[in-house]
Amino acid sequence: MDILRVENLNVEVSGRTVLKNVSFSIPEGEVHVLFGPNGSGKSTLIKTILGFPGYKVLSGSITFKGKEITDMPTDERVKLGIGVAFQNPPAVMGVKLGDLLKEMMRDGEEAERRISTLLKELNFPRNFLTRDVNLGFSGGEIKKSEILQVLAQDVDLMILDEPDSGVDVENLQVIGEVLSRRLKGRSALLITHLGYILRYVDADVAHVLIDGRIACSGSALRILGQILKEGYSWCEKCPRVKGLRCEGFL
Repeated sequence: MDILRVENLNVEVSGRTVLKNVSFSIPEGEVHVLFGPNGSGKSTLIKTILGFPGYKVLSGSITFKGKEITDMPTDERVKLGIGVAFQNPPAVMGVKLGDLLKEMMRDGEEAERRISTLLKELNFPRNFLTRDVNLGFSGGEIKKSEILQVLAQDVDLMILDEPDSGVDVENLQVIGEVLSRRLKGRSALLITHLGYILRYVDADVAHVLIDGRIACSGSALRILGQILKEGYSWCEKCPRVKGLRCEGFL
């Protein structure tokens, strides 16, 4: 069964069609990767899946756990079990990270144990729980904070937006190893530009988004190797990017 299915999705933002006939699915228990250059529509896709205002679905559908959520409010989608770690989350003054985590989890002593375990795995100082969310955090600390939040929620589908950007080599290794353990047998969508996170995480399938269209889908490592070899220029040659039929490759 597919935990997430996106079918023929066309999305308009500020009067411009950004996503064009986007279709892909993630079966339960699989980790998928979404590659794409800057401006390809990756962030638009995430925010559309979440139902953010301003992202108008012109046609197509989004189904989560067998239920169509295309017109569902964001809070209801989240309650169904979608969790997101954003690339550039805001600082939240007046809200302590620890209080936010407890509000997300709502299971008392068990929540405290899970938080303690995750802090240790992420090598994230416990005193950050008493600090305002992301306020004065470094790039690596913000990334760990986001990963901590989404893992603490224990959601059915994790969407991780650029988990390998804005962090140094040491923090990337820590985050990568945690995700490698935590994503086994779980459903997730990793959005990445350069693919560094795949040094640690075994992904089942990759999709490449170019100019708002899925250019191809296939082996994550094979597609990453092609991108590293030729950049995204090879994807731009795909007939799908021009809206034509393509039998696919890779």
